[in-house]
Amino acid sequence: MSDFIPFLSLAPQHEPLRAEVLAAVARVYDSNWLVLGEEVAAFEREYAAFSQVTYCVGVANGLDAMVLALRALGVGPGDEVIVPSNTYIATWLAVTQVGATPVPVEPDPATANLDPDRLPAALTPRTRAIIPVHLYGQACRMPEIMAFARQHGLWVVEDNAQAHGAAFAGQLTGSFGHLNATSFYPGKNLGALGDAGALTTADAALAQQLRVLRNYGSQEKYHNEVVGYNSRLDELQAAVLRTKLPQLPRWTAQRQQLAAWYNHYLADIPGLHRPRTASGATHVYHLYVVRHARRDALQRYLTQHGIGTLIHYPIPPHRQPAYAPLALPAGAFPIAEELAATSLSLPLWPGMSEAQVATVAGAIREFAASAG
Repeated sequence: MSDFIPFLSLAPQHEPLRAEVLAAVARVYDSNWLVLGEEVAAFEREYAAFSQVTYCVGVANGLDAMVLALRALGVGPGDEVIVPSNTYIATWLAVTQVGATPVPVEPDPATANLDPDRLPAALTPRTRAIIPVHLYGQACRMPEIMAFARQHGLWVVEDNAQAHGAAFAGQLTGSFGHLNATSFYPGKNLGALGDAGALTTADAALAQQLRVLRNYGSQEKYHNEVVGYNSRLDELQAAVLRTKLPQLPRWTAQRQQLAAWYNHYLADIPGLHRPRTASGATHVYHLYVVRHARRDALQRYLTQHGIGTLIHYPIPPHRQPAYAPLALPAGAFPIAEELAATSLSLPLWPGMSEAQVATVAGAIREFAASAG
């Protein structure tokens, strides 16, 4: 239908940059240097500056970024890594792929982010690291997490895939942890034209380890120091990301304005829980997530009225068949399970209009009224 409101549309971001992006692609094509060239090196410098850190290492995707981070920190078999109970499963997969065991911790129900107050109960002699996820675009309470990690000698790897440009107490996400992983999957706030990822750090030695690990464990061609990976940020994707990066603050401001409109138009709807931002945190609204006890019925209603939505995430990691060996039964993490049952992500993307936000909110209000 002509007035359909999709969950996500990249066209308003991509169309104004079409000529610039195609010129960047042509620049790579004409250079005939297609792997680990100047585009990657330049993007690493530019993204490090954006993130207010010293080093950035580009890799193939966000999952690889977390795997390489844990490898560089020496996390492996026999170790435990504290992870959120509610997150995209990639956070857990990275822990499993290095042979360690994910140990879930429940979130603060108000923000859906990992609750630092629950960390002590998850600590064991085998705990080696914490992976806080800045979920939906809101910064975690990183000062508390870092203080706990220092107290107990733990590594911290931020999962910053959803929060490019967010901050806590004025410090940017992706600059707190020892190593910090991000994804530039096309739907992210800073998205490539395919898979792409990176790590940020203030540690020169760790940055160098990552460069070796991403490139077959090699600094010099055909000389392999360690068992590494083929996980290199592509030159073409780096060129595209360099074109998009200067636009990110403007796009973030648009996301925050859209969220403010949603907050206004969705106010005082019975049974609807709007996003809340913790004191000290900023939110860049990768997702605008509401909660409702009749979430599935609400989603069906919005679909029938030409409004696209998604559920992030319908099945918590501990209930996925992949993690059946952990023997974590239903009810083991009730906050994560409630979020999975009640959360709904509404349309939000740079270029969306206030009128579209009002339409979405109006449909939700009508649903709530009809539900009595």
